[in-house]
Amino acid sequence: MAEVISTNQFKNGMHVEIDGQVWKIVEFQHVKPGKGGAFVRTKLKNATSGAVVDKTFRAGEKMPRVHTETKSAQYLYDAGDEVVFMDQDTFEQISFPRAEVEEALDFLQPSSTVFLLTLDGRPAGVELPASVELEVVDAEPGVKGDTVSNVTKPATLETGAVIQVPLFVNTGDRLKIDPRERRYISRV
Repeated sequence: MAEVISTNQFKNGMHVEIDGQVWKIVEFQHVKPGKGGAFVRTKLKNATSGAVVDKTFRAGEKMPRVHTETKSAQYLYDAGDEVVFMDQDTFEQISFPRAEVEEALDFLQPSSTVFLLTLDGRPAGVELPASVELEVVDAEPGVKGDTVSNVTKPATLETGAVIQVPLFVNTGDRLKIDPRERRYISRV
């Protein structure tokens, strides 16, 4: 019997079953209007198709939770239409269609460690670590005197990803990046 959870127990990254399909909770917000009943506004991502939808639930509504497992895996290579990873426990190679892991590839170098998400024992996606260290290969020089707080500029990383960074970051710097939010954290 599957565990049944209430909307009050939602957490980002949790998987639930709605209308026979598995959905990942990308984000949620409890709303208590001044008039009427409370509700939960969510953004859900379909585990099989990758479609993202906004859905609203009544507060306290119940649904089955889908248990997921994460395994440590190593990114091996990009074969064009599919991307290959290796389970670090069993050394089994697992491939995903490129479209499913496209966003993660912006921050992955060969032999990087990621987490494979499995639903009911079958691979369902890739989760990136909380931070990665990458080198800046192209960044415009900061203009002297341009020091108003929170001014950013685009910088291209060694993997090809482009993120916004503070003006003091230069080509050749190694940066700590949050790949889930595509956000600069610090220089290393």
